[in-house]
Amino acid sequence: MHDIRKSIITDAEMRPIAVQIDYADWLDIERSLGLSQEAKPIEEMSIDPSQYSGTLSLTMDPLAFQTQLRNEWP
Repeated sequence: MHDIRKSIITDAEMRPIAVQIDYADWLDIERSLGLSQEAKPIEEMSIDPSQYSGTLSLTMDPLAFQTQLRNEWP
């Protein structure tokens, strides 16, 4: 395996809490560990979204609801 470029993320007390790595390095790690899962094209997905059509009943206009929620923000 090659060197991994990484950044150590610390909290206010300078204690390490996370590691950030380049996406290309992450893909190499996944491939090395056998964790890589190729994304399936949408045509191959087994879920038919039309089966959920009409299952949600709205009690108010979605835009009015969004406006109401945003007005609650400080």
